[in-house]
Parts: sequence; structure tokens; C-alpha cells
Amino acid sequence: MARNSILGVFAKSPIKPLEKHIRLVTKCCNQLIPFFAACSDLDWTSATKIRKKLSKLEQDADALKRQLRLELPGGLFMPVDRTDLLELLTQQDKIANRAKDIAGRVLGRKLEIPVSLQEQFMAYLTRCIDATEKAADAINELDDLLETGFRGREVNLVEKMINQLDEIEDDTDSMQIKLRRDLLLLEDDLKPVDVMFLYQIIDWVGELADLAERVGARLEILLARK
Repeated sequence: MARNSILGVFAKSPIKPLEKHIRLVTKCCNQLIPFFAACSDLDWTSATKIRKKLSKLEQDADALKRQLRLELPGGLFMPVDRTDLLELLTQQDKIANRAKDIAGRVLGRKLEIPVSLQEQFMAYLTRCIDATEKAADAINELDDLLETGFRGREVNLVEKMINQLDEIEDDTDSMQIKLRRDLLLLEDDLKPVDVMFLYQIIDWVGELADLAERVGARLEILLARK
């Protein structure tokens, strides 16, 4: 095989697009913080603008996902297994999809978080987004992992990040339990349909952390195969 042909195969390494994708995903999720701040102020105009920005980021991530799936090389020169990378990509993309679902449902119904729960809810949301950020940090180490042949200190660093991600997800589970318990105490003062959707939003926000943990788990599987 000619030298240029070999370089062309390596030039299509999926690592950089995968890292770019997770950065788009985290930017998408981070829009939920100003989005819910606007909703708390009943500023639905600002919330609408933020939701459009969030949706654009989700669309960009989706387009990159499709491009990566189509162009992902296979065969002898792939630095990591194609199936593992596709599974990582799928889990990453689900995070952005869920963020878009959350904003769409809240804005569509003009759903208000009860005032007494707003501070608690924002802390919960922020911690769930912490999980997506930690997953992105781990994915962004893939280049260095490849350079070191998946050995040495770099592996230890990524394993530490995955453990931290698990701890964050545990935190969000505890925060979700308390938030649901406190919402239960307010049910009699709220419209039943609003209560139903509030529980759904709490669950969906928690899924951001759950999905981020799955990204870490897929990365851990990739490490174990090296």
C-alpha cells in the first residue's frame, strides 16, 4: 500500500470527531441551566431563545453523529474497535437528545418548578450536568490513551475519572430521591397533571447523569480490551 494511502486511513481516525461530538453534547446540556433560570423567572421569551440554541446544538451533534457513522473506517488500521466507538457515540448522543426533550417538555407546557424546590432542583440539575462534563473529560483523554498504547499513567487517570463519574451519579441518585420526596409533600397544592410532568422532568434530568455514566462504562470496556 502506498504511503499516502496508509496516511489517508489514519487521517480518518474517529477520535477527534468523537471528542468534538461530546463537546457539543455538553454545550447542549449546559444550556439547561440558563433555560431553567429563565423558567423560574417566568421569562418564557428568554426560555424560548435558549431552547432554540439548545436544539441547534443537539442538531449539530446529531449531524456529526451521522457523519461519523458513515465515515468511520474499519479494518486493520483502526486504533480501537469500531463497535466500541459506535456504542460510545450512541450513548453520547442520547445525552443531547434527553436535554432537548427536557427543554421541549418544560417549554411546551410552561411547566413551573415550585418555588420551594427551585434551589434544590437547580443543585440537582447542576450535579447531573457535572456528570456529563466528567464523561467528556474522560473521552477527551482518548488521544493520549492511543499515544501511550493504553498503558501507564494515562490509563490510571482515565480510570480515576470513571470512578469520579460513578460517584457523581451516586450523588444525583440521592438528590433525586430527596427531590421526589419533597415534591410528594407539595402534591396536594399542585395540579395533578403538573405533578405528573414534574416527576417526569426530575427523572429525565437524572437520566443525563445515568447516560453519562454509561459513556464511562463503555470507555471502561474499551480499556479492558486493550
